[in-house]
Amino acid sequence: MSLTRIPTGYVPLTDAAPLIAAQEMGFAAEERLTLDLHRAPSWSSLRDMLAFGRVDAAHMLAPVPVAAALGLGGASAPLSVLSVLSVNGTVIGVSSSLARRLIDAGYRFSFDDALSAGRALTAAAGPNLRIGVPFPFSMHAELLTYWLKGLGTDTPAGIGIRTVPPPLMTEAIRNGEIDAFCVGEPWGSMAVEQGIGALLLPGQAIWSFAPEKVLTVRSTWAETEPGLTGRLIRALWRAGRWLADPASCGLAAEILSSRRYLDLPAEIIERALSGKFTVSAQGLQRGAPGFIGFHDGAAGFPWRSQAQWIALQLARRNGLDGETALAKAGSVFRSDLYRNALRGTGADLPAASSKLEGAVSSPLLAAGESETVSLLKNRFFDGRVFDPLAAP
Repeated sequence: MSLTRIPTGYVPLTDAAPLIAAQEMGFAAEERLTLDLHRAPSWSSLRDMLAFGRVDAAHMLAPVPVAAALGLGGASAPLSVLSVLSVNGTVIGVSSSLARRLIDAGYRFSFDDALSAGRALTAAAGPNLRIGVPFPFSMHAELLTYWLKGLGTDTPAGIGIRTVPPPLMTEAIRNGEIDAFCVGEPWGSMAVEQGIGALLLPGQAIWSFAPEKVLTVRSTWAETEPGLTGRLIRALWRAGRWLADPASCGLAAEILSSRRYLDLPAEIIERALSGKFTVSAQGLQRGAPGFIGFHDGAAGFPWRSQAQWIALQLARRNGLDGETALAKAGSVFRSDLYRNALRGTGADLPAASSKLEGAVSSPLLAAGESETVSLLKNRFFDGRVFDPLAAP
């Protein structure tokens, strides 16, 4: 059987798992594809690899293609999102010295309360808190900004948000360049393992169903290669379904740990996949059920409302017109291509392509194209609801 090669880029993170599993577990081969996986050192380099055609598909930060549509971030080609690769999966951590100040002030690292964690952090850190994020156009930056503003913090005046590639986050903490970080696993756990940091909060405590990484292609490629587009979506959907099975956790961690991919201990990688964390160098254990999602709750569906939430945050931070940003973002997450690729596979396909973000307090059944679709909790820590029809 002849396989079509698709050059595909990724950054070494646990949430690159769908691409890696698709190749290693044969889901790509089922679609007569081989994913030629290229490891990138940073998000800016991966964005450029995609824009200039060195790769045709990429594991990408959800805000990057939205930012490109708004003329932000320097992408030289329009980008389209074919599916969501993962929801959640980030951690907020602090340096060991800041962790000691938090403990001295009585904070107990509950790992589930964004409001108390944020108040404790800003009180202990003082006026010059420096937080590392992997890229300016990232859910890390958007969630941090949303969280801090929700606490009443004037982010631009009081807090410095700095860009640090994920694999370099531990070094930045060790060298005293930053006091805290928001990063995808396993790099937060690596800071704990090396005794230089502690984990304060999972990103899901800020937004419980945040689109974190997305399968991104050049828009021209999506339009000129409809057959490959559909096959790629199906391969990644099957990989996400396999990853969602708890029985796959150990093997997935072993595959990701190989020198070719993350080149890190499987035990560290497995923490994110299982939601069972060591949050301090002293061995404090905390659970985060649903820490990262690849399949359940229609996790792979590219909701246009997700893109529009991101667009509105970017518009507000960069002085752009909100209504224009919402209109441009609506076409970036290609729910139409996702539907076309997955009809007849048994995939959860919602009847709508947009929804209220933050309005689901517990799992519920929603209308689907043929059957009901199970949606998981989708709440912001401050209880707000984003209605794309009512914004800005």
